Amino acid sequence: MKLDGKVCLITGGSSGIGAATAREFAFRGADIAICSLRPNNVLAQEVKREVESLNRSALTITADVADPAAAEACVQRAVEAFGHVDLLVHCAGGAANGGLLDVDPCIWYKAFEIHVHAIFHLARAVVPHMVKRGGGAILLISSAAGSRGCKGALAYGVVKGAIPQFTRALARELADSNIRVNCVSPGIIRTRFQDYLTAEQVKNNIENRIPLHREGRPEDVAAALAALAENDFITGAEIPVDGGMAMRMV
Repeated sequence: MKLDGKVCLITGGSSGIGAATAREFAFRGADIAICSLRPNNVLAQEVKREVESLNRSALTITADVADPAAAEACVQRAVEAFGHVDLLVHCAGGAANGGLLDVDPCIWYKAFEIHVHAIFHLARAVVPHMVKRGGGAILLISSAAGSRGCKGALAYGVVKGAIPQFTRALARELADSNIRVNCVSPGIIRTRFQDYLTAEQVKNNIENRIPLHREGRPEDVAAALAALAENDFITGAEIPVDGGMAMRMV
């Protein structure tokens, strides 16, 4: 799928990986609907301006896609503005700290609502529009934390581990409609999400945990998402974007 002239809805599109994806897809010719949680989001408006500077159309949408009705309304708003949606990229998410005995149950359930349940509701809303277009692509964000134990973040590891299987199951179900579903699994990417790390933790990550000995950038993840969007013969795949962490033995 060449992105030129396509319409892409990006949740969590105002910062980090979502914002980088908006810029990358716009650079490749797509019009962008940027969904963010906060009304009058200054960051979302900045991304909108960046997309428009690339001579592409952009729309900002305010929605908490963890809420089923809001997820459906988000898709409908994009369709009303652009006439259709060709690609959905679900980047919205957040931290979910705590182990088994100390995690707040509200955090546990909220993690599933934004990382997993939102995909269900967004996909149910957008797939009929993609079917009418003869196909489309859905791109999801897992994590290196989803493939291994992550001490102190039980809910986060579990929901991120669910996303690759959601990807495979949905890809199989939608293949007959020419709708491809893939995901990327970022490792340590330098966004605000990593700001809690101490200098010592950053040093340990670079020296010992990441074989390429550097943190990733949101643009690295966005490039992988763009490659999956444009390759018409990849579906049901999980691509690590982690500097080699997934294959590290020691």
